[in-house]
Amino acid sequence: MKINISSIHFKADQKLEGFIQEKLNKLSTIYEGVLGSEVTLKIDKDEKMENKIAEIKLFIKGNDLFAKKQSKSFEESADNAIDALKTQLIKRKDKIKGI
Repeated sequence: MKINISSIHFKADQKLEGFIQEKLNKLSTIYEGVLGSEVTLKIDKDEKMENKIAEIKLFIKGNDLFAKKQSKSFEESADNAIDALKTQLIKRKDKIKGI
């Protein structure tokens, strides 16, 4: 699966990118129609603690899935967004099977 990670107004370190890639690669084991993904990491200008945003667009056969989560760290935001995508993939898989 091709994963494109972009960070806006900052440079994401290798550890963060590796974490995101590892988590996203697990999604392709759930649903074999995953083609790739686009991850955007942003920092909200708001002064509150939970200002790290992860937006993930998952490209699958037929439609694309999208999740956006915000929390106090990029790891937590990405993890929550990937969990949301996992739920969407399972629903999609069940719908295709006719369950």
